[in-house]
Amino acid sequence: MGKEIIVDINPYQTRVVLLEDGTPGEIFIERRGRERLVGNIYNGRVQNVLPGMQAAFVDIGLERNAFLYAGDITVDKSDFTFNGAAADMRFEVPNIRDIVKPGQEIMVQVLKEPVGTKGARVTTHITLPGRTLVLMPSVNYVGVSRRIENEAERTRLKEAMERLKPQHMGVIVRTAAEGKTEEEFSSDVQFLVRIWERIQQKSRLSPAPRLIHAEEPLIFRTIRDLFTPDVERLVINDREFFERVQIVAGIISPTLRDRVVLYDEIPDMFDVMGLESVIDKALARKVWMKNGGYIIIDQTEALTTIDVNTGKYVGSNDNLQETITETNCEAAREIARQLRLRDISGIIIVDFIDMDEIADKERVLETLKAELKKDRTKSNVLGITQLGLVEMTRKKTRQCIGHTLQTSCPYCGGDGKVLSPETVLMKVRKKLMRAYHEESAKNYLVRVHPSVASIIEENHTPEAPLLPVCAGKAAYVLADETMHVSTYEVSAVGSEEELSRIRHGCKQY
Repeated sequence: MGKEIIVDINPYQTRVVLLEDGTPGEIFIERRGRERLVGNIYNGRVQNVLPGMQAAFVDIGLERNAFLYAGDITVDKSDFTFNGAAADMRFEVPNIRDIVKPGQEIMVQVLKEPVGTKGARVTTHITLPGRTLVLMPSVNYVGVSRRIENEAERTRLKEAMERLKPQHMGVIVRTAAEGKTEEEFSSDVQFLVRIWERIQQKSRLSPAPRLIHAEEPLIFRTIRDLFTPDVERLVINDREFFERVQIVAGIISPTLRDRVVLYDEIPDMFDVMGLESVIDKALARKVWMKNGGYIIIDQTEALTTIDVNTGKYVGSNDNLQETITETNCEAAREIARQLRLRDISGIIIVDFIDMDEIADKERVLETLKAELKKDRTKSNVLGITQLGLVEMTRKKTRQCIGHTLQTSCPYCGGDGKVLSPETVLMKVRKKLMRAYHEESAKNYLVRVHPSVASIIEENHTPEAPLLPVCAGKAAYVLADETMHVSTYEVSAVGSEEELSRIRHGCKQY
């Protein structure tokens, strides 16, 4: 079984999963009204310039102003006209105050989605992705995807693009261009140039802040970026989009058009194909591996940590180091898959099981790097530290799938921990003592979670009372299943009628 793309469309969201040998490799989810912003082009207005940060904040019409770093601002093209071996040359970042001024209108493109309290990151280096290439109107440069490894093919593609690219514009040849003809490149270039001309025209007519070009919806980005000749079929459950996808696929390649399959009258493709549980597993903190080992994934705002454990795996021989190395290699493969599946990015620290031999460490690192080559998002493995931790980074462009499907727990605030029943009991005890001392009521109702109530019931004795004892005062504990384990209520009982009512369902102390 090769690659398949499953597309589920309903009035509320579009979901896409790429299956590799029946196993999900990537998942994308786009909610109505919360479409992806990366790639969108805006006419923005500079709100304020911060020389100390070498950055400016730009109003692009979103809830929070976008962040524009000086190095992401286009300057005179003659300062960095690239060609051939000079492609990696560096130029000094000019002072932000010499480039933009408050109130200035500027065309920008979103590089990174807004995350948390941070606004979107934007650039003036506009890029327009096509099927086989990316057009860059602000630079004069031809680049070829590093995934195309054949040097003869790289040379052919570079020479073809040098002939076809518009004057004073740049292009990057995508992996999908491998083996394609100049005619296909030419049509792609012409299409993207027409888009750029429309963007420029709209920019001149649209006052800031204003969206002037929106990135394609998820389904068409999927056709553009994922629907390659090695994909055996694309399954979709919406007739209207099925017909539109067939048209687009037919333009790209007639053979791809025949691989688009409609599953009509099926409201939920993921449910029918058993993929719902896969999404649930993609959000789990503990991920089991096929050999019985497991990894633990913890994400924070600054970085992601991954811990590797042998779990149930005991190895197939008497060599402990070989067992550890095999577990680490299997973990490396699973980690690379999880990074793609969850779209984890930023700084990533992996704590593999300790290995003594340098050769074993190198074997694990090579396994990790080999698996990361399947990832379309750029990553960089920095190596193993003296503490045995693997440091790596993965390019960050959008929020991970967990941010789309989850929200912070209203009880723990995202900490992942709540108060223990014993801690809640101590808080109840303190509040009761204060009430006994400061208030005149004789009876009090204590509402707590059953786990707290059971501790009181099992351990409270006249000789060692868990709740405070005060002459003439009494507490009635109610085990309330609707209460959260970390919450509690202590209230005075004001009338005999109320006291009579609560005595039947509470235990007196």
